[in-house]
Amino acid sequence: MSLLRRIERGGGQGGDNDPQEDSKLAQMRRRTPVPPPTSTTVGRPDGSNYLDLKLRVQNKLLAELDSSVDPRSPEVRATIQELFSTILSEESIVLARAERERLFDAVVAEILGFGPLEPLLADDTITEIMVNGPKNIYIERAGNLSRANVTFEDDDHVLRVLDRIVAPLGRRIDESSPMVDARLPDGSRVNAVIRPIALCGPTITIRKFSKRPFTIEDLIRFGSLTPELGEFMRSCVIAKLNIIVSGGTGSGKTTLLNVLSGWIPNDERIVTIENAAELQLRQEHVVSLESRPPNIEGRGEISIRDLVVNALRMRPDRIVVGECRSGEALDMLQAMNTGHDGSLTTAHSNSPRDTLARLEVMCLMAGMDLPVRAIREQIASAVNVIIHQERMRDGTRKIVKVTEVQGMEGDIITMSDIFEFEQTGLEAGKVIGRIRPTGLRPKFIDKIEQAGIRLPPSVFGIGVSRY
Repeated sequence: MSLLRRIERGGGQGGDNDPQEDSKLAQMRRRTPVPPPTSTTVGRPDGSNYLDLKLRVQNKLLAELDSSVDPRSPEVRATIQELFSTILSEESIVLARAERERLFDAVVAEILGFGPLEPLLADDTITEIMVNGPKNIYIERAGNLSRANVTFEDDDHVLRVLDRIVAPLGRRIDESSPMVDARLPDGSRVNAVIRPIALCGPTITIRKFSKRPFTIEDLIRFGSLTPELGEFMRSCVIAKLNIIVSGGTGSGKTTLLNVLSGWIPNDERIVTIENAAELQLRQEHVVSLESRPPNIEGRGEISIRDLVVNALRMRPDRIVVGECRSGEALDMLQAMNTGHDGSLTTAHSNSPRDTLARLEVMCLMAGMDLPVRAIREQIASAVNVIIHQERMRDGTRKIVKVTEVQGMEGDIITMSDIFEFEQTGLEAGKVIGRIRPTGLRPKFIDKIEQAGIRLPPSVFGIGVSRY
């Protein structure tokens, strides 16, 4: 048997072995260097060779990188690039240019960024990222869900990235506190749940926000509203009406709240209150407050309600609460009724009427023994407008109702719809329709006119055919 053939078969096995040839084979093996991994072996996206190489290079980089280097400094990426090239040369690793760049980006993402989430965060077409354990990652594009082509290594890998998100904010997530709300440096909202609460492993939900805040023109272009409705909402904000933006999860409430806040005059003092700061107000005089969870000893919690009460002592012209979820609704209503007109907030609900019912329940959660009628009177006198949004079956977000809260009749809060969405069809899975005025003028039109704004009757559909 030839020596070449023996090498191919592995040599040293079988009944016809020649000791002399075995000796020659052993010498040849000692003299022949092991070939370095080629681009074809390390370049497979999910292959174990690639993962092993990535981990080896990453760990060596972490060992050699100076711990005193500030990850935010512009020189750190160049330092990592230099060490990366040195490590590849020392280990005789040969990679094609594309694979080399891909490996470098993956290693940098692990050391400085958020690991496998980095390419998803960089993709502006993605609006939501959902991590259901290390191997199941989903994304939302244009309102539609799909599975992402990236994964984490294991639960510990997800936890390392999660710790990198929450640690700079002074928050924690562990078995004693397995849920956390946080935000990314770009303002994107993060919610995370880990074991033992999340049975499938660490679960992360990231609501991304556009690097450039959406404007009213963007929402009109998306078909979320009409120019007439945009002009009406602008008038309501300038006239200092109290507005609640309602809707379900992912319906675009925060985006609309950002747009509405953009119309607040620059000479007014604005105090924003949120669980995780995500509003992107462009005015100069803005004070942003953020709630704080309790520490490991269960102390030091600062709730939304605490911040609303404190905001009243800060001489605000406007109070903007990112979302009312609990007893802070009562304090918000009291603020609206004590001279802080023009306040804005959001609430989860299925309709404008449901929004009022939720406000009642949230006020009862404040722990004060108030009769329901007293709460309803507070709501009726405080809230002027409810703007209700929905995510349609085709994934688009639209304003479907704009409702005026008129007052009380007996024990019932009276309301009237000023605008409502009319769906005219469904073509190729896309919802066809338009939000139209109902023909009713709101009772608060006097407040708008006192602010020096004159809205033509056509805005409300008066004198205009609806068809």
